[in-house]
Amino acid sequence: MRYIAFAALLATLPISAQDIAGRWVTIDDNTGKQRSVVEVTVKDGIATGRIVEIFDKTKADKTCEACTDDRKGKKVLGMDIIRGMVQDDDEWENGTIMDSDNGKVYDCKLWVENGKLQVRGYIAFFFRTQTWIRGTK
Repeated sequence: MRYIAFAALLATLPISAQDIAGRWVTIDDNTGKQRSVVEVTVKDGIATGRIVEIFDKTKADKTCEACTDDRKGKKVLGMDIIRGMVQDDDEWENGTIMDSDNGKVYDCKLWVENGKLQVRGYIAFFFRTQTWIRGTK
């Protein structure tokens, strides 16, 4: 009986360890301060993420004038910044992430490590990885 319970527990670990859905707090690379909350949702096997809160209230009405796609001129608050992510084992990939400060779109990879979301934006072999922490709301 113990072995069955142990096997059942082990079977659930990879799923819960890689749960990217939820609210994640982004951290400014330069200041280390909390910047925004991104809500990641998964529907029909596709993960997306949108900005649901901006901590600097002076930027709450900011629009993305530097965007070059369908997001141009739209408010950053409520904007989808992560699009088209699909799960491949314990990572999510083949999607994109947009930097709302400069409007640039990057290929993206997401994975959970030690309870934190690792967010990697890259072009070819050049990349930057941010660590987002799970929000409480």
